[in-house]
Amino acid sequence: MGKVFLIYTNIHKDTDLSQTERIKNLLLGKDCKVYLYHEIEEQSFPTDIDYMLVLGGDGTMLQALRDVKDRHIPMLGINLGTLGYMTEVEPEQVEVAIDKLLSGQAKTEERMMLKATVSQQGQNQAQQWALNDVVVSRRGPLQIYDFNIYVNGQFLKRYSADGIIVTTPTGSTGYNLSAGGPIVDPKTQLLMITPICPHTFNQRTIVLSADDEIVVEIPAGKEGKDAQVEASFDGSHQMMLQTGDRITISKWEKEAVFLKLNQVSFLEILSRKMSEN
Repeated sequence: MGKVFLIYTNIHKDTDLSQTERIKNLLLGKDCKVYLYHEIEEQSFPTDIDYMLVLGGDGTMLQALRDVKDRHIPMLGINLGTLGYMTEVEPEQVEVAIDKLLSGQAKTEERMMLKATVSQQGQNQAQQWALNDVVVSRRGPLQIYDFNIYVNGQFLKRYSADGIIVTTPTGSTGYNLSAGGPIVDPKTQLLMITPICPHTFNQRTIVLSADDEIVVEIPAGKEGKDAQVEASFDGSHQMMLQTGDRITISKWEKEAVFLKLNQVSFLEILSRKMSEN
């Protein structure tokens, strides 16, 4: 028996599962064992998986990573959408990609992830994870919000903005970039705090060590009124926060593992993406 694969499919992009079945049959024909994620029950999740093939786009990669985050499975993205930063194989290249995997030509690239603990009314209520970013932003009417930022237990500053983005290097090309933050090579190890639409000129991105711990605290709103904001993790899994609530964000001890088959660098992908505009 050859290698063991898990196929994770975005069924909204492979609606009839034709691509999934094609890739499954390719693998079976090469004496590999294949699991389909949508057929697995959580309590019987296999422990012998060598590689995960993710069919979709960057959003699917993020969801797949969240769903298997504790299992540390190397992932390869097969692009069923537009050009992304994380999916590197086109559907017509799948057989060549599988042959490279099976012949040991793949390299692994580890990316740091974030762990976020939400504290409400002084009690830790939930823990979330993110590869790209944790975003705390306003909800409801257009108005200015304040966000208190602490680093390693020390007060750093108060941002007046529409929101705050805490991002990894992988997430630097996402919401962080749209908010005016810097682009960072995803293989680096650091944290960034970027305000969304800051309301003064001297509020810019702050770059910190990957070992730092960041706390975003929600102070009272205008005239002492309760502020209500929304936290999201990799653009999903929203939580409502209010005055006095905190999110503590730090590097997670585990990392995402991506499989790299070609020599296309991050800078080349970045150049291609920038030339689209």
